[in-house]
Amino acid sequence: MTQAASTTSGQQPADRAAARRVAVASALGTTVEYYDFTLYATTAALVFDKVFFPSVSPAVGALASFSTFFVGYLARPLGGVLFGHFGDRLGRKAMLVTTLLIMGLGTVLIGVLPSYAKIGVAAPILLVLIRLLQGLGMGGEYGGGVLMAMEFAPRGKQGFYTSLVHIGTPAGVLIPVGVVSILDTTMSDAQFEDWGWRIPFLLSAVLIGLGLYLRLKIGESPEFARFRKEADSHKAPVAVVLKHQLRDVLFSIVAKIAESGLFNVYYVVALSYATTQLGMEKTPVLIGILIACALECLTLPFFGRLSDRIGRRKLYIGGAVFQVVLAVPFFLLLDTRDPVLITVAMALGLAVGHGAMYGAQAALFANLYPVDVRYTGLSITQQFGATLGGGLAPLLGSALIVAGGGGWGWVVAYVAGVAILSSLCTIPLRRGESTVPQLETPVGAAR
Repeated sequence: MTQAASTTSGQQPADRAAARRVAVASALGTTVEYYDFTLYATTAALVFDKVFFPSVSPAVGALASFSTFFVGYLARPLGGVLFGHFGDRLGRKAMLVTTLLIMGLGTVLIGVLPSYAKIGVAAPILLVLIRLLQGLGMGGEYGGGVLMAMEFAPRGKQGFYTSLVHIGTPAGVLIPVGVVSILDTTMSDAQFEDWGWRIPFLLSAVLIGLGLYLRLKIGESPEFARFRKEADSHKAPVAVVLKHQLRDVLFSIVAKIAESGLFNVYYVVALSYATTQLGMEKTPVLIGILIACALECLTLPFFGRLSDRIGRRKLYIGGAVFQVVLAVPFFLLLDTRDPVLITVAMALGLAVGHGAMYGAQAALFANLYPVDVRYTGLSITQQFGATLGGGLAPLLGSALIVAGGGGWGWVVAYVAGVAILSSLCTIPLRRGESTVPQLETPVGAAR
């Protein structure tokens, strides 16, 4: 088959109302996605060492809790490849509904899981299995949500519309942290550790129901639908991606590491450091995180629009460099134990540094891949990068703090190292700047 003419998201006059509906539906799915994982990270830092690993020291218990957190990330690449395969062959919409159900089921199951005190070693084993289930769903959800928003977006506004989907990430932090903060102030520590921590897991059913309602009402991606009229899908999209675009895959995975990893440093590692090493109550730190996430919900569309104007790579690298500069001041502000200064530190890290990278990221990575393998390609980039970055960051951060005798020096070295490495790997991703992605992979790719 000869290569079809290039096409553009929104090259035809776009239905802006439909684009907005799709962005909202996709953002809500991302909210559920990060609600699930953020809630787990929060409870892992606060109570899971006592609920599921009570027979070890607090430091070892925290490491064990973060290890189960990482297990969920290990399943994400498999989920990305699996649902990317079907998303490129069957369409985006069906995968959005399926992955949302899988993630939601996992979260509710954790909410009813018996503790170690009641069923012994079966409790942490079941916890690991549920985390694997969540990871599979999360691995497939992101690619579909971002691609629906991008492929519905008007021309020249891909960065802005895909950044709206990313609002689901800080929102997915904001909601569970807010619920946990309320429970923390209205319950005793014994009540929260006994049963209170389960409430936000069960409340996720509300978000899942709303997300399903919205996603069932939207149509298939117009760009994917146009492609299917002109060509057949590949039998093995992952093989096509790795054969024709291995360079883009590898560079984008490493470029992803800093964004994902540093987000969890600001949130998970900093929360654990403040409560275990500085002896602070968790509420002031959680409030600082809440405010920072609320601000990032506002800065993400700004950075998304800015990426459409000045270039995605330039903004992405700028956000990474900002976080290198911020690393030492961030922990110095934490060490003051002043709630206001801690909030400033969180806002600079999340709303500015992370926001700049995340606002530009979706359109940058998605445009690396042509329509016929885009779900698979983007999912590989996102999920392998997130596993190496966000999945390892809490575990590495906790281990580095222990290795540093309770200090943060080694964590700062990690922050600076991954930010610089990701910046260097972003430079070659020139194809991600395009607003006119290829309709198909190069001639000769097997179908």
